[in-house]
Amino acid sequence: MGDNRGLRQLIREIERNLLGQLRVVSEDPHEPVVVKKLPKPWRLIGAGNYAAVLAHPEFRDRVVKVYAPGRPGLEEEAEVYRRLGRHPAYSECLHYGQGYLVLRRLSGVTLYDCIRRGIPIPRQVIEDIDEALAYAVSKGLNPHDVHGKNVMLKDGRGIVVDVSDFLKPDRCTMWDDLKKAYRLLYLPPLRRWPVPDFMLNAIRKGYRLIKKR
Repeated sequence: MGDNRGLRQLIREIERNLLGQLRVVSEDPHEPVVVKKLPKPWRLIGAGNYAAVLAHPEFRDRVVKVYAPGRPGLEEEAEVYRRLGRHPAYSECLHYGQGYLVLRRLSGVTLYDCIRRGIPIPRQVIEDIDEALAYAVSKGLNPHDVHGKNVMLKDGRGIVVDVSDFLKPDRCTMWDDLKKAYRLLYLPPLRRWPVPDFMLNAIRKGYRLIKKR
């Protein structure tokens, strides 16, 4: 299946079958959207505060990001991908539709899950993400909301999963704070042993409280 033909088929599947049956709602602007109804054989890959990311088994190298009604950011995210173009640490927007984006699928393990499961995070991953964020800045973007669930480890290299907030003007220190924690707290025992969810959630909530002060 050629790339262009496959993309056209995916767009037809989205617009004829997915969008009419899918129900994505935003119940709280500070919490991930909720998928109330999802037609088969589509699968939910993840959900953020704006949109749900879905995959179809016949189009394994692509995902569809569908924004919840009333949630902003679709046009801005499409613009971010336009500026980024092709870069090994980022996905790529293949199509911009009414309420959705078709993106090249990224695979890997988030740094959050690496810590949770005890998977070592090589220094190269941190350096790759640093380089990717510097590249984004060179394209007139402002990396924002870059945290452990939005960056991944793939074959020993680092990739950035979510760029939806890269047009926000305010300064965000999440990545700098994560790097600081990596240098100061990511000791050899943490590389070997999983860190329980309750501990990671406590750290996340504590971080939020500190940032609100």
